[in-house]
Amino acid sequence: MSKQKPTIMIVEDEWLLLQAISKKLELNGITAIPCSSGKEAIGCLDNLSELPDAIWLDYQLKDMDGIEFLGRLKKKETWTQIPVIVVSNSASENKINNMLALGAKRYLLKAEYRLDELIPIMKQFIEENKS
Repeated sequence: MSKQKPTIMIVEDEWLLLQAISKKLELNGITAIPCSSGKEAIGCLDNLSELPDAIWLDYQLKDMDGIEFLGRLKKKETWTQIPVIVVSNSASENKINNMLALGAKRYLLKAEYRLDELIPIMKQFIEENKS
């Protein structure tokens, strides 16, 4: 995770949103690894030579939810070192607490932020979580 240009894996199953997030990150000097499903993201992690600096995770994917995704991350020791920020359309105190207990570092509600506001949050998040 000591690359010059930070890298974020985006796990988002809404194609247009995935493309918009990827483009916005790239325009702000962050390499994006777009994944349209949880399974694609896990497969991608298996094949990367360097892990991403962070994972932007949509809580509710078509093939799995955030809890299952974080559970799969825990199966590989090196993957547990990747900080995860959950960005979701819904949040309950129970859901947020479950995700944080499973290792997510932050939980953001999409409705509270514009995409332009999330990019600086992601940059700061990467800086705070550098090992």
